[in-house]
Amino acid sequence: QYEWTMQQDGYSKETIRVNSSCLRALIERGANLLDTVSVKDALAREQKWSSARKRNAITAYTLFLKFNGMAWNKPKCEVTRKFPFIPTEQEIDALIAGSGKRNTAFLQILKETAMRSGEAKRLEWTDVDREKSIITLNEPEKGSNPRMWKVSQRLIGMLNALPKACEQVFPGSLKSMKGTWIDTRARLAETLQNPRLKKITFYTFRHWKATTEYHKTKDILYVQQLLGHREIKNTMIYINIEHTIFGLS
Repeated sequence: QYEWTMQQDGYSKETIRVNSSCLRALIERGANLLDTVSVKDALAREQKWSSARKRNAITAYTLFLKFNGMAWNKPKCEVTRKFPFIPTEQEIDALIAGSGKRNTAFLQILKETAMRSGEAKRLEWTDVDREKSIITLNEPEKGSNPRMWKVSQRLIGMLNALPKACEQVFPGSLKSMKGTWIDTRARLAETLQNPRLKKITFYTFRHWKATTEYHKTKDILYVQQLLGHREIKNTMIYINIEHTIFGLS
């Protein structure tokens, strides 16, 4: 009912998914969603969640209460924005080269487009124009703008090598893909004797692309368009990162 109400109110699929996941996580930790004290206790006991994860859970539960005509004195949760880890291109390419065929294509998409992993996971074959080497994203996450990219022939070749038994380019679950990725990352970090590889997540590819594109173009509006940000303030962080990594020019 919660998901259906969110859908009726026009929330995006990704927001509905995240909010529902947060409520399920609270229940798994012993919270009774109809008892605000119980929810506060569950949040206070949880030590492994990041402050951002707790904030998402608080936001999801606040909306749940609103839908049920209830309210609460929500706990404080300060989220400090941190600068992301930016790897070298050689480190990214080493991870791509050392992955299986499916994840190699997936990671190359992240590298070339700066898509979020959830966006890339939902791609269908109809979104890929292999003749013109264009990928279109019409269902972005987090209220972002839709985007189109001209991609490399190398990436198109990787995609052509994948089976096409269903509509999705990457069938299966994103959780499974992440599990395979974590195992591959750990193996390569050991083989290449580079512990920095363990810090690279799917989202790191987005940060890397934004930073390197700003370095190439010095055009923050272009980077905003590349990432699909509706607000330029969300893109401005890459100016600082680029200046720190490459120096002022």
